[in-house]
Amino acid sequence: MKNIREEVNLSDKKILLRLDLNVPLIDNKITDSTRIDKILPTLNFLIAQKAKIIIVSHVGRPKGKIVKNLSLQPISEDLSKKLNQNVRLVSNNIKEINLNELFKNNDEKIIMLENIRFYSEEEKNNQQFAKHLANLADIYVNDAFSCSHRSHASIHEITNFLPSYSGLQFDLEVNALKKITSDIKKPITCIIGGSKVSTKINIIKNLITKFDNIIIVGGMANNIIRYVGNNIGKSLQEESSENIIKEIFSLSERVGCKLIYPEDVVVGKSLEGDPKIKELNEIVSDEMILDIGPKTIKNINNIIDKSSTILWNGPAGYFENPNFANGSIKIAKKIIENNKANKIYSVAGGGDTVSLINSLNAINNFDFVSTAGGAFLEYLEGKELPGIRALN
Repeated sequence: MKNIREEVNLSDKKILLRLDLNVPLIDNKITDSTRIDKILPTLNFLIAQKAKIIIVSHVGRPKGKIVKNLSLQPISEDLSKKLNQNVRLVSNNIKEINLNELFKNNDEKIIMLENIRFYSEEEKNNQQFAKHLANLADIYVNDAFSCSHRSHASIHEITNFLPSYSGLQFDLEVNALKKITSDIKKPITCIIGGSKVSTKINIIKNLITKFDNIIIVGGMANNIIRYVGNNIGKSLQEESSENIIKEIFSLSERVGCKLIYPEDVVVGKSLEGDPKIKELNEIVSDEMILDIGPKTIKNINNIIDKSSTILWNGPAGYFENPNFANGSIKIAKKIIENNKANKIYSVAGGGDTVSLINSLNAINNFDFVSTAGGAFLEYLEGKELPGIRALN
């Protein structure tokens, strides 16, 4: 996989740049610009190399139809401000675009094509559609790692028609993931949460053979607490998870990976209820587990102190309510403390985890924070991503 930095001459070359600018929009206003901010280094690099940039991206799931409120117009305006130069949105039908319509004058350096998912051919990985996109440019760059688990025309098929490279952010993401899956500095610990064990079982099975500790928190942990014989009241739980949990325990014992789950918890009678610290055997039927308790926090922090590498995917509780955010915040602060002291390499990912870290203004206090969602999780499962395969 070659990075665009390796291409010697980019001056006046037309670069088809696939980005993931799928940011949340409310009334055509961007509510979280993290994904835009992360790709600015690639754009600034290409601008400095005097390349002509054609941005390809998407917002939402229009399913091959033009949906007015899923236009990229707000994003082109935001990028124009951040780059201090005009990023013109070309709203013409991509399949009918004439090359002369792209860069109308010598001063124009960046254009953006309208939402690529307005075209059904994109998600079908259509060869003719990919060829048409390729005819617009000299070089293809994928800086949309977060879309690279999709076999789509602008991710996969297009690499058959243009010299293809990874972008700067793409490489950062892959290198960070390699440090927690293959080029590992031990001891290595995974803190993993989420509502269902079944959705994370393949990640756990892939990582358990490589990690020293896997700490299970959040809704997933409720199932384990129940499995070992405790009442979990009306806590979030997944029916028929016993066989999965049994498999995890058996595998961890066989490979020598420590499996850690809460030893005490914080409960409430509702999501907005008052917090109460409880031992596992004290939970009653009208209570729900909403955070980890102080003994568990102390244990997790001790494990973090003894680790050289940390992967964090999933908060420890219902952090949206400050009454139940303590566990997640304490974990974040301990990772940040060790990161600042250069004691660990830290990677965090997953929507809720990123939201929590953002709420603490701590994105820059982790070595890498992934916004890649499904691609991040599939890589952790050990799957080969179509977007990576296409660049190799």
